Amino acid sequence: MTPATAPLFARRDASRGVHWLREAYARLSAHRLPWLLLLMLYYLLLGLVDLVPLVGGIAAPLLKPVFAVGFLAAAWTQERGGTPELKLLFRGFSANVPALLAIGVVFVGGVGLALLSTSLVDGGKTLDLLSGKLKPDEAAFATGEVQLAMLFAAVCATPVVLAIWFAPALVVFQGCGPGRALATSLRCCLANWRPVGVYGLMLFFYGGVVPGIVTGLIALVAPRDLAFTVALLTLMPYFFLFVATLHISDYVSYRDLFHADESPADADAAPGGERVD
Repeated sequence: MTPATAPLFARRDASRGVHWLREAYARLSAHRLPWLLLLMLYYLLLGLVDLVPLVGGIAAPLLKPVFAVGFLAAAWTQERGGTPELKLLFRGFSANVPALLAIGVVFVGGVGLALLSTSLVDGGKTLDLLSGKLKPDEAAFATGEVQLAMLFAAVCATPVVLAIWFAPALVVFQGCGPGRALATSLRCCLANWRPVGVYGLMLFFYGGVVPGIVTGLIALVAPRDLAFTVALLTLMPYFFLFVATLHISDYVSYRDLFHADESPADADAAPGGERVD
């Protein structure tokens, strides 16, 4: 059922951006293996879908909001004393699939337009790199146009990312249609630009700066031919933990903003429509 009015949300201070990641990592640490198995199954399934001829490349990103419900369900279950299970990854397929797929269409369209916009900055070099027409060597990045184009694309994609952030949760927890879910998510993020900004800076630090420092240190001490392989093997476990934390933080931040004064016992609707007595 679609609510008559848009769901209400709290306005938090900047420090909550740190709290979302800290709390998410604490939940990951409590059930590390189940979460990592859930994440690996997710990427395995997306990879298999992506291999389907003709439609796989589009179907995989379209299904991301559907699978996002699985991570929300796992976090919801853990919050109530349960353990994240692999079967929860499919909970989105018993929810409002048309609404979730519509969110996926917005995601694909928005990111696609953002990537196309890079041509305004670099004359199409980034698109050529992504399509394989241009080799990703030093010459491709020498002028800095590609880096500037990618930054421009990130700025263009930001409204889409913010609109998508809480949309799956609003669909499955609060019965919103896709339009209302996207609009409410965007309004919530803009109203909470301080914690969202801090959260984004934390992601940049842990997802970009830390791996960059580690890669640089490895390049200094490892043989040149092996440096990339050593860095990849060293950082792979880190990235799995990092990405798992991000998925959990989606639920943590949603609960903090849309159910600020509500205990877990007050909410009896599980993702996918299941009721808990």
